[in-house]
Amino acid sequence: KSDWHLAPLPGTDAALALAMMHVLIRDGLCDEDYIARYTTGYSTLKHRVADWTPARAAAETGLDPEDIERLAREYGQEGRPAAIRVNYGLNRCAGGGAAMRAIACLPALTGHWRWACGGILLSTSGTYGSDSQALERPDLYPDSPQFPPRHVNMSAIGDALLDEQSPPIRAIMVYNANPVAVAPDSNKVRAGFARDDLFTVVHELFQTDTADYADILLPATSQLEQWDIHKSYGHLNVMVNEPAIAPLGEARPNTWVFRELARRLGFSDPCFADTDEQIGAQAFRKDHPCSGHIDLATLRSEGWQRLNVPRPHAPFAEGGFPTPSGKCEFYSDTLARQGLDPLPCYIPPREGPRSNPARAKHFPLAFLSPPSRHFLNSSFANLPRFLQAEGRPWLDMHPADATARGLKDGDRVRIFNNRGAFHAWVRLDTQTPGVRAGVVSAPSIWWQKLSGDGCNANAVTSQALTDMGGGATFYDCLVEVAAAPH
Repeated sequence: KSDWHLAPLPGTDAALALAMMHVLIRDGLCDEDYIARYTTGYSTLKHRVADWTPARAAAETGLDPEDIERLAREYGQEGRPAAIRVNYGLNRCAGGGAAMRAIACLPALTGHWRWACGGILLSTSGTYGSDSQALERPDLYPDSPQFPPRHVNMSAIGDALLDEQSPPIRAIMVYNANPVAVAPDSNKVRAGFARDDLFTVVHELFQTDTADYADILLPATSQLEQWDIHKSYGHLNVMVNEPAIAPLGEARPNTWVFRELARRLGFSDPCFADTDEQIGAQAFRKDHPCSGHIDLATLRSEGWQRLNVPRPHAPFAEGGFPTPSGKCEFYSDTLARQGLDPLPCYIPPREGPRSNPARAKHFPLAFLSPPSRHFLNSSFANLPRFLQAEGRPWLDMHPADATARGLKDGDRVRIFNNRGAFHAWVRLDTQTPGVRAGVVSAPSIWWQKLSGDGCNANAVTSQALTDMGGGATFYDCLVEVAAAPH
């Protein structure tokens, strides 16, 4: 849909952002007034990006230096205001946090925050004053030095289920998730769920890949059968979800299951008797300027209620950033105290053709696995009309990469590395290739039982985590592709 598409190599977005900063500062395209009023650390940032020339970034990203120059000039000069829409793909690599931070500094340099239609957006969900303390009740966690709670990152659930850490995982309850299909390094995930000594309960609408490993499978309600409160990704309205029908058969919502477990286990804290409506009434902080006015009666009568934000909404037109200083901190003392780089930086991918040449010698292609147009993660991936529309697992390749491997459109191929393998069918577009040379993309995520070979794209992805936040690194992955045996 774009007028102009630049395709940096996976995991190199921060290098592109740093080179854009270099051009903006070098060519005097920054908003000096906004910088002086609403930012800190500008002088140290200038020093950091001084050697991040477009030529240097081009070597990392695989882009043309002239394209990087043009992009920076258009962003800083011709497009005013300009909006950057980031999404979750660019942070699924080793330096995902650093990449997001570097990109988020761009509108502060150029002052694009001054306008409601300028700046940067990942999600509007941070505008909501969610009361996580009331909903999660960490005060009820066990407080014993002898038996401290063990926290497990689902992106590393394969290793967690197979190791013998203290305490080892002996029982697991899965709800609102399908880890056997969606968690990385899926061969380890399957081996973990296949343990004879692991007691597994799955609360689900469908017989998912994970449900196949359940000792007990509990039927869950759909959105049409349960009461809920919703915030958003892209707008500024709280919504109420009233059930349209009573639960079918024995289907029950998560909250009902948890209430019944608490009652039968003898937990007497009053919160375990809260109804769904009472839980919903606690969802937002009453002292929050954006959501303190949210009223359950209004939600039930109107169906929605807008957050208390101006029209139009330019949240950082005059600073007000969620930082200790209230300013955009190009130099962050908070990050420095955490042992992280206090300035915007570039962290190369763990598995990249330039950053890991030894691995790239055996597995030379960067691998992406974005959601299929017909699936949403693994949701909808079992519904007949979406399966029919998607057809079968595809692998999008650049014609040059296919030719080098003796492959043609429609060939069945094996995509593999030392973690595992899966099969798909090559899809080539010789007129306008959807992927750049050196990159392959497998629209995902197929349920393993429906993929044709019992595996999906996560057979090759890694359990390694991002530099900040402990996120998954699905797109930090090198593979090779070969024709599949008949």
